[in-house]
Amino acid sequence: MECTIDWGGPQGMLFVARTGSGHIAAMDGAPDGGGNNLAPRPMEMLLAGTGGCSAYDVVLILKRGRHAVTGCSVSLKAERAEVDPKVFTSIHFTFTVTGKNLPRAAVERAIALSHEKYCSASAMLAHTAKITWSAQIADEGSPAPAQP
Repeated sequence: MECTIDWGGPQGMLFVARTGSGHIAAMDGAPDGGGNNLAPRPMEMLLAGTGGCSAYDVVLILKRGRHAVTGCSVSLKAERAEVDPKVFTSIHFTFTVTGKNLPRAAVERAIALSHEKYCSASAMLAHTAKITWSAQIADEGSPAPAQP
């Protein structure tokens, strides 16, 4: 895996990442740190990448189990250390998985497998952060609530 990061120049703290797979992502800093707030912070990208890694695993595990998963979102809330290096000290993942008649046990197993076995990003972050998660299931097989 490869990645190249280029600084946008002396007018700010914009950095552009070019990945080995041919994609581009921008990162910037807050104005109080010399940035212009044009893109996510590098640590936000790290957190987003971790959420993407785990959500990817959850969907793949459920699909391989032949479950009718149609959606997956994850919201992450993280705390960082007060002093440098300001590593993540806790990260909570809230998954919302949508599908038809998804068994809670299957969804929870998929999330647990992601965090315990497959997600490289959360495995690395678990060395400094307490990783916790919760799951919500939106069942497309349920009738819609009655309208007043």
